[in-house]
Amino acid sequence: MELPKFLLADSSKNPDDIFVLHTEFPRFIINLKDDEIEFLEDVSAEDEDDLAHEISALIEQSGEFYDQEMAEFE
Repeated sequence: MELPKFLLADSSKNPDDIFVLHTEFPRFIINLKDDEIEFLEDVSAEDEDDLAHEISALIEQSGEFYDQEMAEFE
């Protein structure tokens, strides 16, 4: 199975949170409510520094993905 690059997720326990999952390296979940990121694999501080520009772009893409998905519902 080929996963999409981004997936939406929610939780009934946190109804105000909006989660986007990034399924490619570096895999992470971002809560768009507060931009908190949880990496789903071991990303060392050294790797994080090397990936800083890429991660920044992925965070922006996460928000764009969410906006596009919400536009589909309207």
